[in-house]
Amino acid sequence: MLGLESNEVNSISSDHSINLESTTKPLPIDLASMRPTARVFARYLEAGTPTGLTGLWTHATPRSTLLYLYGTTLSKLQNIPETSMYRQSVEAVTKHRMSLVEQLVPPGYEEWAVRAKELVSKNSSQFRVASGRVDGSEARTVKIGDKVFVVGRKHEEGDIRIEEWNGEINEGPEYEGIRTAAEREDQVVWAERKPLENHEQVEWEDEPQLTADQISELEHKIGAGLIEEVIQVAEGELKLIETMEKTKVWEDLEEKPVEGQWTYFDRTN
Repeated sequence: MLGLESNEVNSISSDHSINLESTTKPLPIDLASMRPTARVFARYLEAGTPTGLTGLWTHATPRSTLLYLYGTTLSKLQNIPETSMYRQSVEAVTKHRMSLVEQLVPPGYEEWAVRAKELVSKNSSQFRVASGRVDGSEARTVKIGDKVFVVGRKHEEGDIRIEEWNGEINEGPEYEGIRTAAEREDQVVWAERKPLENHEQVEWEDEPQLTADQISELEHKIGAGLIEEVIQVAEGELKLIETMEKTKVWEDLEEKPVEGQWTYFDRTN
């Protein structure tokens, strides 16, 4: 978190009494008032803090996450026929929301982008494919259109699981005896992996955060709840498109329905 503005705490003297016979009607509950006070008055929202919705925590990088999800969604929609009403509607909504996200740029973003691009170009070997290292923590670059995203898994310091197992993943026992070509494909990955010891580490600088006012403005423009809720919807939409692409729902059924299968009973039958 880059910083918090100091807030005054105003106290009320104890000699004020409460009128229990007041007939004043209670004010309607505003969703914004359900958020924690820190989220409302802070200049920057602290990642991992409660949002006011059960099980939903403040996202660390909402802007880049949404741009990545929307870009990937638009890319995968190209595999669905253009005549599909689903594709047309999702494309329209995704492009609209993506334009709203692109309009808001966090303070210091341009300077950070220059440093990040230079860091990636100097350490291109550290940003290879996701399966480059045994612990799975190596970042990779993904290019979508004219944008480049760095996608990786960030481990917290002092994680006892990493300290105990050294980050290695249990991939099960190896096959014995003669193996087919398909079963030997994973040997290429094992051969190209780098060892965990003595590997170079890149000090990555996090992307500048959107201010609380910018996030509030974006939430108001999108009109679909908190920014974390918008991210969840985008993730679900992308997962749905991947399922549709895998099953090819636009193709004809392998088993054609018999005549009258979808005709239901009525009074004339």
